Amino acid sequence: MNRLMKLVGNIGGPWVTLGAGGLLIVALVLWRFNASLPDYEHLANYTPSVMSRSHAGDGTLIGEYAQQRRIFVPISVVPEHLINAFLAAEDKKFYEHSGIDLMGIVRAFGQNVANAVSGRRLEGASTITQQVAKNFLLTSDVTLERKVKEILLAFRLEETFSKRQILELYMNEIYLGLSAYGVAAASLIYFDKPLDKLNLAEAAYLAALPKAPNNYHPFRRRDNAIARRNWVIERMLKNNYITEEGAEAAFGEDLVVVDRASNLEGYAAEYFIEEVRRRIYDRFGEEKLYRGGLSIRTTVNTRFQKTAKKALRDGLSSYDRRQGFRGPVTRLEDLTDWGTQLTEIDIPSDLAPWRLAVILEVGKAAAKIGLRPYFTRAGQFADETQTAKMDLEAVEWARARKEATKKDDKVLGPPIKRIKDVLAVGDVVWVSPSARKIKTRRGADRDPNLAAHYYTLEQYPEANGALVAMDPHNGRVLAMIGGYSFSTSEFNRATQANRQPGSAFKPFVYAAALDKGFTPTTLVLDAPFVMDQGDDHGFWKPENYSRRFYGLSTVRLGMELSRNLMTIRMAQEIGMPIISEYARRFDINRSLRRGLAMSLGAGETTLLRLTTAYAMLVNGGKRIQPVFIDRVQDRFGTTLQRHDKRNCAGCVADKWAGQAPPELADEREEILSAQTSYQIVSMLEGAVKRGTGGRVRSLGKTLAGKTGTTNNSRDAWFVGFSADLVVGVYVGHDDNKPLGEGETGSRVALPVFKQFMQHALKGQTTPPFRIPPGLTLVRINAKTGELAKPGDEVVILESFKPGTEPGGVNDQAKERSVLHETQTIGTGTGGLY
Repeated sequence: MNRLMKLVGNIGGPWVTLGAGGLLIVALVLWRFNASLPDYEHLANYTPSVMSRSHAGDGTLIGEYAQQRRIFVPISVVPEHLINAFLAAEDKKFYEHSGIDLMGIVRAFGQNVANAVSGRRLEGASTITQQVAKNFLLTSDVTLERKVKEILLAFRLEETFSKRQILELYMNEIYLGLSAYGVAAASLIYFDKPLDKLNLAEAAYLAALPKAPNNYHPFRRRDNAIARRNWVIERMLKNNYITEEGAEAAFGEDLVVVDRASNLEGYAAEYFIEEVRRRIYDRFGEEKLYRGGLSIRTTVNTRFQKTAKKALRDGLSSYDRRQGFRGPVTRLEDLTDWGTQLTEIDIPSDLAPWRLAVILEVGKAAAKIGLRPYFTRAGQFADETQTAKMDLEAVEWARARKEATKKDDKVLGPPIKRIKDVLAVGDVVWVSPSARKIKTRRGADRDPNLAAHYYTLEQYPEANGALVAMDPHNGRVLAMIGGYSFSTSEFNRATQANRQPGSAFKPFVYAAALDKGFTPTTLVLDAPFVMDQGDDHGFWKPENYSRRFYGLSTVRLGMELSRNLMTIRMAQEIGMPIISEYARRFDINRSLRRGLAMSLGAGETTLLRLTTAYAMLVNGGKRIQPVFIDRVQDRFGTTLQRHDKRNCAGCVADKWAGQAPPELADEREEILSAQTSYQIVSMLEGAVKRGTGGRVRSLGKTLAGKTGTTNNSRDAWFVGFSADLVVGVYVGHDDNKPLGEGETGSRVALPVFKQFMQHALKGQTTPPFRIPPGLTLVRINAKTGELAKPGDEVVILESFKPGTEPGGVNDQAKERSVLHETQTIGTGTGGLY
């Protein structure tokens, strides 16, 4: 027996020694790895990068700002069927193991031996706990050292955190494709649903994605995606998470994924969203904006925003068509594979429903066109091509543009009688679907690829513009369009383009005059005006737009008919320093030069500033600032910024008990008296009823407004309003070239305003403009400014400040006669207009 033990000792001793040495080495390696493990305890205070989101005034999501599109949700709100789907797909023994799955590791080891021999990618056997360790604390390097650290960290995480906490970390951090991080963001991006609305099939698809999202892309690899989803459903059934009936129903579900990006673009709020982004960036910085999970409640009205975009685009296109057809976008010399050639042309992404098309055949009265293939949600162009038709009616507007001469001031060529007068085979043009259906004879046009309707020839406008809609009482910007196409140009012409407002500035000159003693019936001379500008600059001889003179006219007529010469005389009487002060007070221009030309709107401003100034006239002379953001909250719901900071103790009540509604203090600064404000508003209402804004009358609403046109029609404006909505429109070329003869604010900008108001106020009764106390209303002859008499054609109720009404103790009409009797000739810098 002793000899046997000795023999065993002699044989086994070295192996025991080697084993002990090996264990010591393993222990040393583990100790070294353990000492170099990253700190994991900070995961208890996990604050992931979360995208910020902006919402419209009605709560509609309109924009997202993120480097990683993630929405953090506590595990308590994640539905059980979604958790079970991930457990079935990723870690069915999650609630049983202590960090690693030994049987899974052995199984993966055997499979990887085969994979290594065949050259396939090695598989992992990571539990959800191990994935948390890797995703949060380690790299993705495929090395033994990383794997050992991952296992050690998994054990520690299991000791430190509960299973539910580990699941919370995992389900908020995991990448699920389409830039979605975490299940909450993925649910919105793939299905446009909150987590609690996901059905079983949708939950199974999300659980299919962690291994390789691109392999199961819902559009590019749809068959793979459905197969992987069904595999998850099978695993859920096998692990008794669902019933046979539930599994069969889920197998039968189609994979329907939404195009969330297109949904957001549908609100047409790109310029507005970018303005909000800039303001948040300036206030809170890049980290908060892109990673802080801010909830931004904006002021935009989504219905107004869509209406504004269409109105501006229609107006710009209408103007552009009047200037003639500039020719095709490009030409294709070889029509072989024309569909592919069209896809290679770089075009703006936001011109839908416009499409690019090539002329394939041209007849006298019709043309066959080939349409650019659609860009699918799979991120590629459709394989099939479509053809359609254009008839003569679709191109009749496209008369050639020619240079005007002194003998012939027409800028358009002869009418179009044949399509070939405009287009030729190979021309690439923009087209839009027409509402008219194709009329065919029996058996004709049976091509299955032929579109079901005609298309109309379009042209991308050369001129551009902007529209701003605002609540005049608080400055909330309800809609803003900064140009025809955000994809083409991010330059915001509502906030960044400084242009001359022309006659749209006149209401503020008139406001200064009324404060200095003028009344709406004061007579001012409309006659030639000449000023020596000095320093060899020659004489300045401004004119009315009509190039006519009308003699003595009331201040009201001067406003309603936009008389330049009357405005200049009033400006000279009250002094340009006063007018410059009013421009500063209304934040139109803080450093307006004091030449008389500035009274005609030669000083620059932006559409947003001018619209805000008009809003202060409407609201009774109270100062407001344009507001894009109502409130900003952090990821925890704490308010970081609120526009309305007034305290309202009575705004929160447990129940309604008949108590009076709370009254909030009006903290707005008065910058113009309510009486003067109303007098200006009343005159601007007259401009719509009897003057330059007459095109708006047909809407049948209580509206007011003022046109503006600068020298050579370089800028066209219209700012108009109801009692509770102010809208400003600007149109002009970015390079400041003229819009063309006769292209005034009334013809170019006002139709945009009219179309917007027609839809914005549809079904609404607009209230009359509010008359403040302290005014006397007198029946006046609108043309003469005298007290109305029987038989007068146009009689209005004119507003007067106490004592200034005709016959009042302070009636200054006669005292102003010196302004009427002589032509003013003076010296000064003047300016060009």
